[in-house]
Amino acid sequence: MALLELIMTGITAIILFVFGLDNFSREIEQISGERFRNFLSSATNVPILGVLIGALVTMVVQSSSATSVISIGLVNAGVLSFKNSVGIIFGSNIGTTITAQLVAFKLTNFAPIVIIIGFILTITNSKASIFGKSVFYFGFVFFSLNLISRTLEPLQNNETLVSILIQPQNPLYALLIGCLFTALVQSSSVTTGLAIIFTQQGVLGLENAVPLILGANIGTTATAFLAVITMDIAAKKAAFSHFLFNVGGVILFFPVLLIFGYKLAEFNQNPAIALANIHLIFNVTASLIFTAFITPFTRFVDYLFGEGKMDFERIELPRLKENDNFASVKQTLDSSSEQLFRFLQENYNLVTLSIETNYKGVYDAAEKRIEYVNFLKNQYMHYFSSAVILINQKNESKALIKLINQFDYLFQIHDSITDLFEAKRVTNEKYIELKSDLLLLIRGLSIKTLDVFDEIASEMLDMQNHTEKRLLTSKEKELQHEINDVNRSLLLLIADTSREDAGALINFVTYSQRLKDKLNNFANLQVKLNLPIEPKKEEEINV
Repeated sequence: MALLELIMTGITAIILFVFGLDNFSREIEQISGERFRNFLSSATNVPILGVLIGALVTMVVQSSSATSVISIGLVNAGVLSFKNSVGIIFGSNIGTTITAQLVAFKLTNFAPIVIIIGFILTITNSKASIFGKSVFYFGFVFFSLNLISRTLEPLQNNETLVSILIQPQNPLYALLIGCLFTALVQSSSVTTGLAIIFTQQGVLGLENAVPLILGANIGTTATAFLAVITMDIAAKKAAFSHFLFNVGGVILFFPVLLIFGYKLAEFNQNPAIALANIHLIFNVTASLIFTAFITPFTRFVDYLFGEGKMDFERIELPRLKENDNFASVKQTLDSSSEQLFRFLQENYNLVTLSIETNYKGVYDAAEKRIEYVNFLKNQYMHYFSSAVILINQKNESKALIKLINQFDYLFQIHDSITDLFEAKRVTNEKYIELKSDLLLLIRGLSIKTLDVFDEIASEMLDMQNHTEKRLLTSKEKELQHEINDVNRSLLLLIADTSREDAGALINFVTYSQRLKDKLNNFANLQVKLNLPIEPKKEEEINV
């Protein structure tokens, strides 16, 4: 009975640890939000910088799995190149060693103080309250580790168990156990933390603990593999690189462990500190070795998977360069606006197709593209704020405002497309099947809307010298008539109480009307004009 109580208490303490670690990671991500992802995406072509970024981020979020999954998501979104993501993934393994160091040096004893500070921050009305939950969960993580340590103390008196764990065992068994347990809890920090606690208590021998934490490195890649099931080839390559790197590191060090593993028992140093240091040395060394050979490594992965194409072509992100002036900024934005407009047109086409066909693949593709535009919106807002420093003339200032308005309308068009997509999401969640007459109405409206998209896209290319107010075109008039007809038809269908599908799409016409109006407003802006830039005048400098 006592043994059963000990097991249940131990399992509960481990669950609390996993819970605290997961919530701490979530809190950090919520606080940092888009800045966190932008920080990851700032890795350059210098691989060692990616390693440092990966290590630093993982130290903060306390989860190499979180860092690798976010990196892979950025690759899937076209924000981060496959090669740059590999550097971040290499660095994530270094960052995760901070947990082992804190546990080994018993800094977890300060956990109650951290919990109290986090709680006080949470209930205050100051700006610091936003960090309250993060601080609380950080303390909770290490408090639960202390709880595990105290709960398992009686095991030191179990001579049978101690003799089994202390005596050197086949390192392959320990490697496999570490791998499987980490894959189960989806956190190498859990496995490493438990290994160090057992080592501190003298329950686990150092020669058995080392292969256990090596196995944890392999097991942590399971999270990344689960994340990329529906992603692009580039994202799959990043996930496989994570796996290949961790397995490769173990392969490099395992022969050394087999040959000299028996000498681990002769360490005079505190075994827990020794284990934490071995964990650190292993991850740092493996990261440096693989970073040194990152080019052949990525080429090998490319060879295995093929170059591969993403499921949709990404728009080149605007970046302010050192030698840029306002003219080059305007040229970049003019080109980008055409690409983004066409991209939004395809998004609309996919959203309406997902409604008409009910194919999950089309729905998922539309969702992914919509998420990508959400990311683009933040990137362009940042670019505009940076481009302001290049303004030297009044006409440049006016031109920039027009460009900003142009992109504002583009993202308003995106918002209306997103609204249409949400209408489809509602039908999916409520398992509503649209009948053929309603699908025909949607198809007709979609065709007319796509015609307006095409017409505006042509104007952007062919009417660069058009400065007068734009009149409503025949295509737009046809679309308005179609919207009115669909609205009347929908109202008749809604009157029939058995037509649940019509009620589910009641907002579809409203969103389509808003989209049509935004398309018209965008076309009327005519910011595609090549505005002449006057020579600088003394009084116009620094306006």
